[in-house]
Amino acid sequence: MIRRLDDRGAVTAEFAVVVPAALLVVMLAVATLVAAGTQVRLEHAAAQAARLSGRGEDAARARAAVDAAVPGASLALTAEGDLVCAVVTAGHGIPLPVTSLRARACALAGGG
Repeated sequence: MIRRLDDRGAVTAEFAVVVPAALLVVMLAVATLVAAGTQVRLEHAAAQAARLSGRGEDAARARAAVDAAVPGASLALTAEGDLVCAVVTAGHGIPLPVTSLRARACALAGGG
């Protein structure tokens, strides 16, 4: 019996190589979209915390606003002259060694 060489199984082998790479690209794209959404929420939370602190609200109220927008995010409030600045930091969820997401916003102190 003579055995012929043909392309049988080539499609299966190519599929087995391409699918994991394609899945990795899709998963990273989804993680990036989630991180972008988190960044938008961080910016909103930082602005809200700065406004609340600028109005003279308690720091706990600003912390609650940040927790409502981005659970688990950290908040740092600082006074810079006539401004109250809020820095909100959170993880990004992307399985790569990149820095955390961060947003900073300032508001005029003593605003009513």
